[in-house]
Amino acid sequence: MSKAPWIVTALAALGGVALVAAVALAPPPNAEAAEAPVAPAASATAPADDPASGAVIGAPENTTVYDVATLTQIDVWSVTPAMPVDDDPFGALTGELAQPLGAAPIFADQTGEPIGYLPREAAYGGTTVPVIVHDTHWVKVMLAGRQGVPPNGNAAQTVGWLRVADIELRPVAEYVEVHLAAHTIDIISGAGAERVADDFAWGKPSTPTPVGRTFVMWTTVVPEFAYTQGHALTYLGVQSPAMAGFDGGEAAVTAFHYYKVRSGDVSFGCIYLDAAATDRLAQLPPGTPVIIHP
Repeated sequence: MSKAPWIVTALAALGGVALVAAVALAPPPNAEAAEAPVAPAASATAPADDPASGAVIGAPENTTVYDVATLTQIDVWSVTPAMPVDDDPFGALTGELAQPLGAAPIFADQTGEPIGYLPREAAYGGTTVPVIVHDTHWVKVMLAGRQGVPPNGNAAQTVGWLRVADIELRPVAEYVEVHLAAHTIDIISGAGAERVADDFAWGKPSTPTPVGRTFVMWTTVVPEFAYTQGHALTYLGVQSPAMAGFDGGEAAVTAFHYYKVRSGDVSFGCIYLDAAATDRLAQLPPGTPVIIHP
């Protein structure tokens, strides 16, 4: 087991979930894809400055009011060339989850203009996201959506910056570690490591399972997907590095899900699991970090 991928400053375990595979998305629930894009008031309490020096950590505060109605919603369907991909896929996390108070502008860097917005709620999830850097006025988070579309574009895990004033933060209780070579999945918490699987199926060489850090985007049961036999699919925030879409769709999302064949490199990128492992991972809340090791 690897050490927790963040620095723990108190008796809190922080965490993650997840796994990857190309799978069709379920039909959207009977709800609006996202709330009306109304920017929240910049009134949230920012974390304390550096206690040793009183200095602001990171970039200065940005209090500009943006018209988010002119911005693109960042979600599983979006392709945003200006959005960065994660340049440290096995790096530390802060042990926090961020969720917008309303519609929060997303920035590629703290000094530029917004490249999109993140709603508080969305039909396919992806709005509760792990924090990977926490400065005084800014947090860097993992995001759903892609920078580019395979085979020519980069579909790796995306990241972006949110203003602390636009979000609420809460601690993570657990995270998931997947080891493809060892065929193991563990849920890590303050109580230790819980072994969820000792074997599973993963991506074929032509459609590999993405590696690195990602997060639980959305979990749902899809009766139309008979191969799941009624078990939930746990969709992740990262998509296939090889496929533009899956099963006629416009996205190639990775997921943990049940399948009758669940050993070896036979999938389209998803992790195929038995019923018990599938059901346990489906209990993880949105935003749970997932670290997928080669």
